[in-house]
Amino acid sequence: MHAAVLSPDEYLNQGNMGRHETFTPRYGWLVKGCRAVQEDPHIFRAPDAIERLGVGKNMVAAIRFWCLCCKLVQPGSGVACQLTELAQKLFTGPAAYDPYLEDEGTLWLLHWQIFLPRLEAVSWPLAFNKCQLTGFDTKQLARMLYQAGQKYERWQSISPTTWERDASCLLRMYADDRAAGDIDCPFTRLGLLQRVPGSNQFAFHTGEKPGLPPLIFAAACFSYMQHYSGPGVRTITLQKLSYDFNSPGVVFKIPESAAGSLLEQAAEMMPLFSLEHVAGNVQLHLREKNLTPAHLYWLALEEYYKESI
Repeated sequence: MHAAVLSPDEYLNQGNMGRHETFTPRYGWLVKGCRAVQEDPHIFRAPDAIERLGVGKNMVAAIRFWCLCCKLVQPGSGVACQLTELAQKLFTGPAAYDPYLEDEGTLWLLHWQIFLPRLEAVSWPLAFNKCQLTGFDTKQLARMLYQAGQKYERWQSISPTTWERDASCLLRMYADDRAAGDIDCPFTRLGLLQRVPGSNQFAFHTGEKPGLPPLIFAAACFSYMQHYSGPGVRTITLQKLSYDFNSPGVVFKIPESAAGSLLEQAAEMMPLFSLEHVAGNVQLHLREKNLTPAHLYWLALEEYYKESI
């Protein structure tokens, strides 16, 4: 049975927020969290979790949050967690793709996972989809998030302070601000936020992303089809992949031309899909009838890590 495909508003209304304890995902946290869950599914609720993970109490909660947010762990029975298939393939399996999270392509992939349902951090899709500001600081981004959240009954009672904590976390997660000494978060390497010259504001970098691997982008497109399109969908327009809610183009902040170029490169390495011109539209088309977008997601990752690791 296929999971229901909800509208953007329904996804946002079913989400969560504010459970990062103000911490961005630090170097080593995601791998550490996954390996800890592999050894003990109850690790995050264990009385000695602080000692075993080697971090403070609030950091234990933050590691759990980011592992959930990136879809590396999922709730099990009771207070247990269990690894997802992605975590096993990336970090813990016998032939782990990237056991120490050294490949920048893995960071792009994990960034993408944040935008898949269930949305554990609703401020992230609100910011990436709704923010039209040409420059912003923490308070301006928080105000934008608060205003966007008023559309949704679930978030109308959330205080401006909570939105500000999310805005601060999001900025510190993605803004490459090494000049200020803030280099704790690996996701700053993606270049999604950049400082506005001569100011204390930041802006989304909406140009091409040379570090974004074509096969990782293709995997995100297949993942988008799986989660945001109806069952049995075998084609999708490049326009949707570039501009729709939580689409790869929006999440990676690239223009339609860059999205098309990345898919063309990926199709050369993985000839199970193609880009076709139909009635004036460019469409991604799955070539094999027995392969679903979910199958192609894993095949794209397998092909990428076979070549890169």
